[in-house]
Amino acid sequence: MDDKIIVSNRAALTAKYGTAGLARIKAAVDTLVAADKARGLNTRLVYLDDAVAMRRLRGRAVTNARSALQNKQAIDAIYRARSPEYLMILGATDVVPHQDMGNSMYDGVNDPDRHAYGDLPYACDAPYSRDVAAFRGPTRVVGRLPDLTGAREPSYVLAVLGTAATYKTRLVGDYGGYFGLSTHSWRKSTEQSLFNMFGNSAALTLAPPSGPAHPAARLAPLSHFINCHGGMADPTFYGEKGRSQPDALDSQALVGKIRPGTVAAVECCYGAELYDSVTLALPLPICQQYLRQRAYGYFGSSTIAYGPAVGNGAADLITQYFLLALLEGASLGRAALLARQRFVQQTAELDPVDLKTLAQFNLLGDPSVHPAKVASPTGLPKGVERFELQRQQRNERRSKLRAMGEMLQDTKPTASRKTHVARKSPTVRKALANIAREAGINSKAVFTPYKVSTPAGARAGAKAAGVASRYYVAVYRPRGKPGTVPGRSVAAVAKEVGGRIIGYRIYEEK
Repeated sequence: MDDKIIVSNRAALTAKYGTAGLARIKAAVDTLVAADKARGLNTRLVYLDDAVAMRRLRGRAVTNARSALQNKQAIDAIYRARSPEYLMILGATDVVPHQDMGNSMYDGVNDPDRHAYGDLPYACDAPYSRDVAAFRGPTRVVGRLPDLTGAREPSYVLAVLGTAATYKTRLVGDYGGYFGLSTHSWRKSTEQSLFNMFGNSAALTLAPPSGPAHPAARLAPLSHFINCHGGMADPTFYGEKGRSQPDALDSQALVGKIRPGTVAAVECCYGAELYDSVTLALPLPICQQYLRQRAYGYFGSSTIAYGPAVGNGAADLITQYFLLALLEGASLGRAALLARQRFVQQTAELDPVDLKTLAQFNLLGDPSVHPAKVASPTGLPKGVERFELQRQQRNERRSKLRAMGEMLQDTKPTASRKTHVARKSPTVRKALANIAREAGINSKAVFTPYKVSTPAGARAGAKAAGVASRYYVAVYRPRGKPGTVPGRSVAAVAKEVGGRIIGYRIYEEK
């Protein structure tokens, strides 16, 4: 039985590190396998480009390391053959790529992300697709332990493998304190998030005035929650107050200040982008700096993320759900799966912002790591072997998670496809104009309609449940004066039922 399978690409690793570097990585993986064995996990390494190994698993070897299709098919074959309880992707996206899901909000200007890159499809039974809606029912526990994109020597990946091999589980109370960081403009939303997770928001740090370097004592809590701005290939997160967007957190300033065992949930745009810091001669991505400082896990977004300035939605929710699951004693991988499933559950239909959010948030870290456990008042029954009992309990949890994922796949309506409306009613036109005005969107901004698709198994009750007939989405990025940096995008999402707009949400770019 394989409790955990590690997947990677031997040719890609060899191209980066040479045969000697690959041998050092393999030795570090062997150490992790032995450590897992001592914890009761049977772990195996499978190279996705190994024709012999993949043939034994009734799958096809990856011949093009960059092919999202081939990597998805290979990992699906492994799941069909072995049903591992954990799957760990070893390597950055130049070893095993993110899946290339399309971003239906893409317009090249206001939302410039052509794809919502992520590992979500690896966590789903559905076959390869670029439609995020195809992956609304995740069932698998998956995480990625990345090396450095573009690296030529293996010290980074050896270090993060060492963290996974030597981690220690604490009691959940040790994760009850937090480092919370927010832009000043989003303080109300972040306060609500922190209260939902920790029961208070007293320790919230605002940027400005704080940042980008924070004292070690402030960063010492093991739970980190960050709601700031981020940018593409940028080692800095930014605060905001009025028109000011000062530095809030800097990759270099984290060195020596992150406690081993830290787990971070980060809302920022590009907060988990694995950019090529080696070739670009930039500091490590903040996400990878966390892991280099022996953080256990990091949950963040590969592309532009959205959330409201006040209240919670989109990025606020999926990151909250991740930390809440961690505080209930889940492994990192199960916490990521629970966060995805709960995010899908919490809305009647997945609108385009929801779908992008679901696609873009990824777990960086060994999914089998259990940062925290809930103290149990009961001991082992006499004659029961501890590891076998743990395996049975994991099997029960996985069965429930699979059932939930399959139910979501079979029943959740989605709005990922643009459609055409010949003519909007006067009521709808007026409502959209009012929403645009409230969002501060240019009056010339276009609300794009999206068709709501309901799975066959849920169509009978869709009308009675008030499922939307369509969604309208307008994304607007203020241009600013010539020579100035454009503002950040605002997305307005309106829900139509029976020819009337019955609800709306306004999001800001993180």
